[in-house]
Amino acid sequence: MIDSAYALAGALTGFVVGITGVGGGALMTPILLLVFGVSPVTAIATDLWFAAITKLVGARVHHTNGHVDWQVAKRLWLGSLPVALLIVVIVNLGAQVAKPEWLAKAIGVVVLVTAVGLLAAPRLIANARNRRIREPERFKAVQPAFTVISGAILGLCVALTSVGAGALGSVMLLFLYPLRMTPHRLVATDIVHAIPLAVVAGLGYLFAGMVDRWMLASLLIGSIPAVLLGSSLAGKIAGRWIQVGLALVLMAAGVKVLV
Repeated sequence: MIDSAYALAGALTGFVVGITGVGGGALMTPILLLVFGVSPVTAIATDLWFAAITKLVGARVHHTNGHVDWQVAKRLWLGSLPVALLIVVIVNLGAQVAKPEWLAKAIGVVVLVTAVGLLAAPRLIANARNRRIREPERFKAVQPAFTVISGAILGLCVALTSVGAGALGSVMLLFLYPLRMTPHRLVATDIVHAIPLAVVAGLGYLFAGMVDRWMLASLLIGSIPAVLLGSSLAGKIAGRWIQVGLALVLMAAGVKVLV
């Protein structure tokens, strides 16, 4: 049955994702755990498909507007997709990764790191921009390798917790490409990178029967129109203030999950 409470949660998350590219996992997973009392495994499995479908809808708007940096997205995929695929294999082999207590703590840690990253983003970006200007050739030389490594880290976080593709990914991109990543390009590239990552990471949970299909349908009923609205407003609303508010909420949620 379609649940209106899940639809409302999906709408809130979809709107934030559309504007900032952040929140598909970082916001939805804590909501499922803390508000609805969903088990960690089901929350991760369902959220991965929620994020993939929601961001696919939002990505169409950003791609039409020509904001996606495909070169950066491909570099991230080189790192994130192989790692996510490895986790898929582990999940389907029934490894200890599916233990609820372990997963809950992992989600809490990643959510806290995400919150700190969002709050510290301006300082990190300023530092990266200064280094980019002072040592342009050296900075550009290491960009490809560090982008692949960043993708691998994101692949691990997303496949294990469903958190990080948007929030941590946006901070990493701003740090690695301080001059190249305009607000529009950042949101678009971050969303596009997250789609195949969430699909690959979600396959293991889907095949293992961990996805709650009615919950997913309820979330999507709310998120799809909301992400379209948010994507159309991206750049017109101060996304930074939304990120700060989201970071504070995530910090409280992360502490709550761990406690």
